[in-house]
Amino acid sequence: MRQDARENRERILAEAEAVFGTQGAAGSTEEVARRAGVGIATVFRHFPTKEELIEAALLRHFDQLIQRAGALATDTDPATAFRTLVRTMIETGATKLTLASTLTGRQHVPGNAAAASDRLKAVVSDILRGAQDADAVRPSVTVEEVYLLIRGLAQASATMQTRPETLDRAIDVVLAGLSQTAG
Repeated sequence: MRQDARENRERILAEAEAVFGTQGAAGSTEEVARRAGVGIATVFRHFPTKEELIEAALLRHFDQLIQRAGALATDTDPATAFRTLVRTMIETGATKLTLASTLTGRQHVPGNAAAASDRLKAVVSDILRGAQDADAVRPSVTVEEVYLLIRGLAQASATMQTRPETLDRAIDVVLAGLSQTAG
Protein backbone atom coordinates (compact mmCIF):
# COMPACT_ATOMS: atom_id res chain seq x y z
CA MET A 1 0.00 0.00 0.00
CA ARG A 2 1.33 3.45 -0.91
CA GLN A 3 2.33 5.81 1.88
CA ASP A 4 -0.47 8.28 1.12
CA ALA A 5 -3.02 5.46 1.07
CA ARG A 6 -1.76 4.24 4.47
CA GLU A 7 -1.99 7.78 5.86
CA ASN A 8 -5.54 8.16 4.49
CA ARG A 9 -6.53 4.82 6.00
CA GLU A 10 -5.15 5.82 9.41
CA ARG A 11 -6.93 9.20 9.34
CA ILE A 12 -10.17 7.50 8.30
CA LEU A 13 -9.90 5.00 11.16
CA ALA A 14 -9.08 7.71 13.72
CA GLU A 15 -12.08 9.74 12.61
CA ALA A 16 -14.33 6.67 12.45
CA GLU A 17 -13.43 5.90 16.05
CA ALA A 18 -14.29 9.47 17.03
CA VAL A 19 -17.53 9.67 15.02
CA PHE A 20 -18.96 6.20 15.68
CA GLY A 21 -17.45 6.06 19.18
CA THR A 22 -19.58 9.03 20.20
CA GLN A 23 -22.58 8.81 17.85
CA GLY A 24 -22.92 5.05 17.43
CA ALA A 25 -24.95 3.92 14.43
CA ALA A 26 -26.23 7.48 13.96
CA GLY A 27 -22.73 8.49 12.83
CA SER A 28 -22.20 8.71 9.10
CA THR A 29 -19.45 7.67 6.74
CA GLU A 30 -19.82 11.11 5.13
CA GLU A 31 -18.89 12.76 8.44
CA VAL A 32 -15.89 10.42 8.76
CA ALA A 33 -14.76 11.34 5.25
CA ARG A 34 -15.20 15.07 5.88
CA ARG A 35 -13.27 14.97 9.16
CA ALA A 36 -10.51 12.81 7.63
CA GLY A 37 -10.16 15.22 4.72
CA VAL A 38 -10.92 12.60 2.07
CA GLY A 39 -13.76 11.88 -0.33
CA ILE A 40 -16.44 9.35 0.47
CA ALA A 41 -15.13 7.16 -2.37
CA THR A 42 -11.79 6.93 -0.56
CA VAL A 43 -13.54 5.74 2.59
CA PHE A 44 -15.43 3.07 0.66
CA ARG A 45 -12.32 2.03 -1.25
CA HIS A 46 -10.72 1.13 2.08
CA PHE A 47 -13.90 -0.06 3.81
CA PRO A 48 -16.68 -1.22 1.44
CA THR A 49 -19.38 -1.04 4.14
CA LYS A 50 -20.10 1.10 7.17
CA GLU A 51 -20.00 -2.05 9.31
CA GLU A 52 -16.49 -2.91 8.08
CA LEU A 53 -15.37 0.62 8.90
CA ILE A 54 -16.78 0.43 12.43
CA GLU A 55 -15.24 -3.01 12.98
CA ALA A 56 -11.85 -1.74 11.79
CA ALA A 57 -12.14 1.26 14.13
CA LEU A 58 -12.89 -1.10 17.02
CA LEU A 59 -9.88 -3.27 16.13
CA ARG A 60 -7.70 -0.16 15.97
CA HIS A 61 -8.96 0.79 19.43
CA PHE A 62 -7.98 -2.62 20.83
CA ASP A 63 -4.61 -2.57 19.07
CA GLN A 64 -3.78 0.84 20.53
CA LEU A 65 -4.71 -0.33 24.04
CA ILE A 66 -2.60 -3.47 23.61
CA GLN A 67 0.37 -1.39 22.44
CA ARG A 68 -0.09 1.05 25.33
CA ALA A 69 -0.31 -1.81 27.82
CA GLY A 70 2.79 -3.45 26.38
CA ALA A 71 4.73 -0.20 26.68
CA LEU A 72 3.52 0.29 30.25
CA ALA A 73 4.52 -3.25 31.20
CA THR A 74 8.10 -2.75 30.03
CA ASP A 75 8.71 0.94 30.77
CA THR A 76 7.00 1.53 34.11
CA ASP A 77 6.95 0.08 37.59
CA PRO A 78 4.14 -2.49 38.00
CA ALA A 79 1.96 -0.34 40.27
CA THR A 80 2.08 2.66 37.94
CA ALA A 81 1.54 0.43 34.91
CA PHE A 82 -1.60 -1.04 36.47
CA ARG A 83 -3.03 2.30 37.58
CA THR A 84 -2.31 3.95 34.22
CA LEU A 85 -3.79 1.07 32.24
CA VAL A 86 -6.98 0.92 34.32
CA ARG A 87 -7.37 4.70 34.02
CA THR A 88 -6.81 4.58 30.24
CA MET A 89 -9.28 1.72 29.77
CA ILE A 90 -11.96 3.54 31.75
CA GLU A 91 -11.36 6.87 30.00
CA THR A 92 -11.56 5.28 26.54
CA GLY A 93 -14.10 2.63 27.48
CA ALA A 94 -17.16 4.65 26.47
CA THR A 95 -15.82 4.82 22.91
CA LYS A 96 -15.12 1.08 22.84
CA LEU A 97 -18.55 0.23 24.22
CA THR A 98 -20.29 2.48 21.71
CA LEU A 99 -18.32 1.00 18.80
CA ALA A 100 -18.99 -2.56 19.99
CA SER A 101 -22.70 -1.92 20.59
CA THR A 102 -22.98 -0.56 17.06
CA LEU A 103 -21.78 -3.96 15.82
CA THR A 104 -23.86 -6.05 18.19
CA GLY A 105 -26.88 -5.87 15.94
CA ARG A 106 -25.21 -8.96 14.53
CA GLN A 107 -25.67 -12.37 16.10
CA HIS A 108 -22.13 -12.33 17.50
CA VAL A 109 -19.10 -10.12 18.00
CA PRO A 110 -16.80 -10.30 14.97
CA GLY A 111 -14.06 -12.90 15.42
CA ASN A 112 -11.26 -10.38 14.97
CA ALA A 113 -12.72 -8.13 17.67
CA ALA A 114 -13.19 -11.05 20.07
CA ALA A 115 -9.58 -12.17 19.47
CA ALA A 116 -8.28 -8.62 20.03
CA SER A 117 -10.32 -8.38 23.22
CA ASP A 118 -8.82 -11.67 24.43
CA ARG A 119 -5.29 -10.42 23.67
CA LEU A 120 -5.94 -7.25 25.64
CA LYS A 121 -7.35 -9.20 28.57
CA ALA A 122 -4.21 -11.38 28.63
CA VAL A 123 -1.99 -8.28 28.81
CA VAL A 124 -4.20 -6.76 31.52
CA SER A 125 -3.89 -10.05 33.47
CA ASP A 126 -0.10 -9.90 33.21
CA ILE A 127 -0.01 -6.29 34.40
CA LEU A 128 -2.40 -7.11 37.25
CA ARG A 129 -0.16 -10.00 38.36
CA GLY A 130 2.87 -7.71 38.23
CA ALA A 131 1.11 -5.14 40.42
CA GLN A 132 0.06 -7.90 42.83
CA ASP A 133 3.62 -9.26 42.95
CA ALA A 134 4.78 -5.72 43.79
CA ASP A 135 2.22 -5.62 46.64
CA ALA A 136 0.40 -2.72 44.98
CA VAL A 137 -2.90 -4.56 44.36
CA ARG A 138 -4.71 -6.97 46.65
CA PRO A 139 -3.70 -10.54 45.81
CA SER A 140 -7.33 -11.68 45.79
CA VAL A 141 -8.34 -9.33 42.95
CA THR A 142 -9.10 -11.12 39.67
CA VAL A 143 -8.96 -9.76 36.15
CA GLU A 144 -12.71 -10.38 35.88
CA GLU A 145 -13.30 -8.06 38.85
CA VAL A 146 -11.05 -5.41 37.31
CA TYR A 147 -12.93 -5.69 34.02
CA LEU A 148 -16.28 -5.36 35.79
CA LEU A 149 -15.13 -2.16 37.48
CA ILE A 150 -13.71 -0.78 34.24
CA ARG A 151 -16.88 -1.61 32.35
CA GLY A 152 -19.08 -0.13 35.06
CA LEU A 153 -17.40 3.26 34.98
CA ALA A 154 -17.02 3.19 31.19
CA GLN A 155 -20.72 2.33 30.77
CA ALA A 156 -21.73 5.07 33.18
CA SER A 157 -19.66 7.65 31.32
CA ALA A 158 -21.06 6.42 27.98
CA THR A 159 -24.69 6.73 29.05
CA MET A 160 -24.72 9.80 31.28
CA GLN A 161 -23.16 13.22 31.16
CA THR A 162 -20.12 12.98 33.41
CA ARG A 163 -17.75 15.83 34.13
CA PRO A 164 -14.10 14.82 33.57
CA GLU A 165 -13.14 15.65 37.16
CA THR A 166 -15.96 13.46 38.48
CA LEU A 167 -14.81 10.53 36.36
CA ASP A 168 -11.23 11.15 37.47
CA ARG A 169 -12.21 11.01 41.16
CA ALA A 170 -14.33 7.89 40.57
CA ILE A 171 -11.30 6.20 38.98
CA ASP A 172 -9.24 7.19 42.03
CA VAL A 173 -11.85 5.53 44.28
CA VAL A 174 -11.73 2.30 42.25
CA LEU A 175 -7.92 2.24 42.28
CA ALA A 176 -7.85 2.89 46.03
CA GLY A 177 -10.27 0.02 46.55
CA LEU A 178 -8.04 -2.36 44.59
CA SER A 179 -4.96 -1.25 46.47
CA GLN A 180 -3.15 -3.62 48.80
CA THR A 181 -3.44 -0.96 51.52
CA ALA A 182 -7.23 -0.64 51.19
CA GLY A 183 -9.46 -1.67 54.08
